[in-house]
Amino acid sequence: MVQLIVGEKGKGKTKVLLDKANAGVKAANGSVAYLDKSTKHMYELNNKIRLINVTEYEIQNCHEFVGFIRGILSQDNDLEQLYLDSFLRISKLEEEEEKIAEVLLELEKLGKHFGLSFIISLSKNESDLPEEVKGMTETSL
Repeated sequence: MVQLIVGEKGKGKTKVLLDKANAGVKAANGSVAYLDKSTKHMYELNNKIRLINVTEYEIQNCHEFVGFIRGILSQDNDLEQLYLDSFLRISKLEEEEEKIAEVLLELEKLGKHFGLSFIISLSKNESDLPEEVKGMTETSL
């Protein structure tokens, strides 16, 4: 399942995502990971959440990003929740926004197959999202 937290930059999406991650890990039976563009939020996350700084892996495009996610899944059979902050930046979709729906639908497919929830902060207004993914919006700021 994919849940989107959408809104323009500076609207508080990261705070909502951090709160969801910290609440989610308390109820989780499996492991939880938080992907971000830096380790800036390390001390705001529960220490049971694995923080991954995606920029360290030099991902070049959105297809490599999906492959990166598959690699994480292959190494952690217990992964239950995956929080993605600064989604456009870490997935390399800032310059290929026309591929947002393609990537989100691929993550949705992975989530269903592996019983995994993706909770994603996305710097876009809900009205600017592609039609096929508008139903994934959980929070609009």
